[in-house]
Amino acid sequence: MYAFSFERPATLADAARLAAAGGKPLAGGQTLLASMKLRLAAPEQLVDLGAVKELKGIRREGDKLVIGAMTRHADIASDAQVRAAIPGLADLASHIGDRQVRAMGTLGGSVANNDPAACYPAALLAIGATVHTTGRTIAADDFFQGMFATALEEGELITAVSFPIPQRAAYLKFKQPASRFALIGVCVAQTDAGVRVAVTGGGNGVFRHAGLEAALSRSFTPQAAAQVAIDAGELSGDLHASAAYRANLISVLTQRAVTKALG
Repeated sequence: MYAFSFERPATLADAARLAAAGGKPLAGGQTLLASMKLRLAAPEQLVDLGAVKELKGIRREGDKLVIGAMTRHADIASDAQVRAAIPGLADLASHIGDRQVRAMGTLGGSVANNDPAACYPAALLAIGATVHTTGRTIAADDFFQGMFATALEEGELITAVSFPIPQRAAYLKFKQPASRFALIGVCVAQTDAGVRVAVTGGGNGVFRHAGLEAALSRSFTPQAAAQVAIDAGELSGDLHASAAYRANLISVLTQRAVTKALG
């Protein structure tokens, strides 16, 4: 490793001040620390958010579930409020990475990193969540902007994510065996305003699928999802799976996610 300074603020105000001055926020460290070891990232100062209690916790606020940015995957998976209000979100968290990753990785870290095959972005986009930061609130539809790109500005920290409680929701992914990231992951959420479907692992970043949303808003059944043609031309192909294979996975996983949501 190379030389860098390390700060561990105890308050959100101090963390925000350090981040605004150029410090690199450290949440769960599941991506950043690995990148530093590989010399792909070289921050001069790390700002560890682990001691900031204001960034942790889960609470119900009316028809929304608010989860602090530093809440770990394992805590989301096991929390009684999450399991009761949005069981699909708890289930998603329970299948991220392995046990070690779930014990250290955080909601805010994953959302801010926006890996194109990460699970949480699909949940935020499908459920219609809102990202809260040190300066504003950002709708999920406006937050994710492509591969590892978000609407966050330099020095801006995610403080929490609020999830409106859907009528039902489910997430399924087909894992890449080594990384356990999604070759394709599909989150389906039925809300009062209609159905939202978000796909991760398909290419440049998480996206909503208008055709599946329209079909499932008319009829929330696996049969309706099966009738929607998935255009492979809009998807990526690589050594793990071709674009055509990913297109088939989107169809199959959507059908299974609807079945799971109907429960």
